[in-house]
Amino acid sequence: MPVQDVLSRKTGVIVGDDVLALFKYAQEHTFAIPAINVTSSSTVVGALEAARAQKSPLILQMSQGGAAYFAGKGLPNGNQEASVAGAIAGATYIRSVAPAYGVPVVLHTDHCAKKLLPWLDGMLEADEAYFKKNGEPLFSSHMIDLSEESKEENIEITAKYLKRGAPMKQWLEMEIGITGGEEDGVDNEGKDSSALYTQPNDILEIYKTLSTISPYFSIAAAFGNVHGVYKPGNVQLTPSLLSDHQKYVKEKENSPTDKPVFLVFHGGSGSSKEEFREAISYGVVKVNLDTDLQWAYLTGIRDYVLSKKDYIMTQVGNPDGADKPNKKFFDPRVWVREGEKTMTIRVSEALKDFNAAGQSA
Repeated sequence: MPVQDVLSRKTGVIVGDDVLALFKYAQEHTFAIPAINVTSSSTVVGALEAARAQKSPLILQMSQGGAAYFAGKGLPNGNQEASVAGAIAGATYIRSVAPAYGVPVVLHTDHCAKKLLPWLDGMLEADEAYFKKNGEPLFSSHMIDLSEESKEENIEITAKYLKRGAPMKQWLEMEIGITGGEEDGVDNEGKDSSALYTQPNDILEIYKTLSTISPYFSIAAAFGNVHGVYKPGNVQLTPSLLSDHQKYVKEKENSPTDKPVFLVFHGGSGSSKEEFREAISYGVVKVNLDTDLQWAYLTGIRDYVLSKKDYIMTQVGNPDGADKPNKKFFDPRVWVREGEKTMTIRVSEALKDFNAAGQSA
């Protein structure tokens, strides 16, 4: 049966119990949903076209920097005002176009470190205003990333935000243990390698605290993950740790399910298909992809520019004639579209790798 059979809203942005049902369905059917970082209407389109072609649910997410870019890099952002405005603009756009692609979409925001909490607060204000008017939040879910803080502070602040979103049945993703590398201004290069591996007792403590507040949460547990792409062998992933987490929580909480925790895989770019699928078998329902897709988007534009170089150096005049116009070559709709096409190919590949292809009607 397609995933729509367990959803009340079949296409477009889903929220609340539908997000919970989607993630349960993903665990039961052993697949994960790629979370695609989007920064513009063009990258949104590139991702949605892949989901439509592969008949798959999808997660679209904006980082703090990506949201600011959506609003415009020229705007001031000292108080996160551009990031808030861009996130709201992106969410509104995605809500408008997603139903046309015929697949369910989770509308999410990515890493929000402690210093970026004003960004999350601004988005939650928009969520609450949208909820008051429409009976659901603007965003399906958010991520709070306090992995650089103490475990105690991480859990305390995360619980506070989960309580705030609970009346709206809004999902919250949190992170424990750090993801190495650097992304969007958060630099974890050079951190103690032990911090890259979360322990089962930490997962249990988080689960016990958050599950008393709301069932709408997931945990990004570190198992050696690193943002960016590195040479094979330079990143030591240990997906089996995720299995240990599930077994430990099941035992201590007497859970009726073998996968009581909804897990998230960060730093997915550059990982092998085998590593993805092993992690998914242990209850990972969401895999973040960004670096690979930035590269994929570039390649389409790069190859077009290189192949059409002699047609884009001037507005008039090319190898076909000194008086020939070049508008059809330098029109942004032409070369930007090439980036969308190559991004769509790479997202489609991920949907297949994560077993998400074919899960939607």
